[in-house]
Amino acid sequence: MPPNAKVEVRRSSRRRRTVSAYRDGDKTVVLVPATFSRAQEKRWVERMLERLEAREERRRPDDDALHTRALDLAERYLAGLARPESVRWVDNQQTRWGSCTPEDGAIRLSRRLSGMPSWVVDYVLLHELVHLIIPHHGPEFWDMVRRYPKADRARGYLEGVSAAPRLDAGADLDLTVEDDIDSVEDVDDQR
Repeated sequence: MPPNAKVEVRRSSRRRRTVSAYRDGDKTVVLVPATFSRAQEKRWVERMLERLEAREERRRPDDDALHTRALDLAERYLAGLARPESVRWVDNQQTRWGSCTPEDGAIRLSRRLSGMPSWVVDYVLLHELVHLIIPHHGPEFWDMVRRYPKADRARGYLEGVSAAPRLDAGADLDLTVEDDIDSVEDVDDQR
């Protein structure tokens, strides 16, 4: 996390057994029990920032990892019929989640997907893989896309994310980490 990153700690008298952290725009909010000492608060804030960063890092695969993932999805759900030549993140797609060029086997995913759950990224990858086989959105296309078990769930997630700016709901969906304070032995330190 950058040294100038904003962290807001919120203490709650109702919170007793858990600590949570999530991103809220350009700051990170950490929720801790009101009974924590300053030393406990400091340790748990550091721990939760590390966990949140690790989760976000897992959700940001590089282009090579995306390509490998696409090949795996093509084998698993499309019997290897689609073989992308390249798969990469792009910054210039603000209205689409992904695109492809069937002629050269190139798939591009909007960087807006970076950080979303892997099953959502997998859905967009599979959608574009099917376009390498079927360029239109006819019934045969959707039958192939629905081979992915979380297709409907992922479509709903993306529709919700697309609607969120209009609802002023924020963009940091599904990025909360939580930990049970009883699961860590050094919490008893009451300095």
